[in-house]
Amino acid sequence: MNMPKVETVEKKIAWIVSGVLGVIICLTAILLLRDSPLFDEYFLLAVVITVFPPAVLDYVDYRWKRSIDKHLPDLFRSIVQAQKTGMTLPQAMEEASKRNYGPLTKELKKMVAQMSWGVSFEEALRSFGKRVDTALVGRTVPLILEAQRAGGHVEKVFEPLEKFVQTTLTFDAERKTQTRPYLVIIYVAFFVFLFTIVMLFKSFFVDMSDFSTTQFTLMSPKEARSIFFHMSAIQAFFGGIVAGKMGEGTVGGGLKHSVILLTCGYLAFKFVV
Repeated sequence: MNMPKVETVEKKIAWIVSGVLGVIICLTAILLLRDSPLFDEYFLLAVVITVFPPAVLDYVDYRWKRSIDKHLPDLFRSIVQAQKTGMTLPQAMEEASKRNYGPLTKELKKMVAQMSWGVSFEEALRSFGKRVDTALVGRTVPLILEAQRAGGHVEKVFEPLEKFVQTTLTFDAERKTQTRPYLVIIYVAFFVFLFTIVMLFKSFFVDMSDFSTTQFTLMSPKEARSIFFHMSAIQAFFGGIVAGKMGEGTVGGGLKHSVILLTCGYLAFKFVV
């Protein structure tokens, strides 16, 4: 299933709306629940609500851009075949827009529509690059423009360009395969941390909560739970950010991991601790 395109303004709106909701929840907790056990939970809820909508939009946008890049080699291959039949580059683009390249087809149709309104091929291609805004498209658009200006056999440019894009996609897939074990390590480390906290809390702070001497007084279970809760939330949030940076190369890509880990940490403290 093709993911829809997410505009930059939609991401900004999501951050603003979720951020305002998060601030409202925080203020509510400060004003009404300062001494309540629910105080920490409300703050965690504020973080999740602030992060969750942008995380979803970032994931949808990532899938959309990945689908665009995935279909670029097929597009370049079609352009080469069309030009070998005598078509010009704009004609080859128009012919390619009639085929199915996932979300790339819609952007090609927009480009062809612009050219039919009198916009030059160069301007339409630049507009295409700005709309799509992926790393691979950003590298290939200038090369296409230079090849168009130079004239001659433009298909000789697209053949190595198609190989370059395919090689880049292959390397990217290999990098994700190699980094996947590290993502698993981050998740396993967090769950081991949670397990250690649960065992430590139940076997030490709870069982020995009544033990005290004149020289030594244990931390109360309530204080211990609060500290452990904060520690798990911090590790969950930043562990998710690191996972996204390693797996997708962006900090925004880690927001979804942060939400998952924060939710798991909250459930562990809610029902186990």
